[in-house]
Amino acid sequence: MWPDNGRGARETLDRIGDKWSVLVIGMLSTGPLRFSTLNRRVPGISQRMLTLTLRHLERDGLLTRTAYAEVPPRVEYQLTPLGESLRGTVYALAQWATDHHDEIDTARHHYDAR
Repeated sequence: MWPDNGRGARETLDRIGDKWSVLVIGMLSTGPLRFSTLNRRVPGISQRMLTLTLRHLERDGLLTRTAYAEVPPRVEYQLTPLGESLRGTVYALAQWATDHHDEIDTARHHYDAR
């Protein structure tokens, strides 16, 4: 069914499906943002994890990093067309998670009580 036994799909889903990538892509969907703004807006992310997530998304072609030669230096991150094409899927996933959080939480409590 899957070419390469699903390896390509697994690798891509590992990157775009992790919680930080989903949140960063969602934040960047409104337009370019500076690192410090992203760090404030993505709840719970450390500077190190934000840096790693941005590097991975840039490597995968989902965002661009633009450094401006200013004092102080300014760096902005923006979704590429490939990243923009993922925006609807990310929103749908985030909305599903929000809509079903209570149901999942209840199921977890029932499971853990067994």
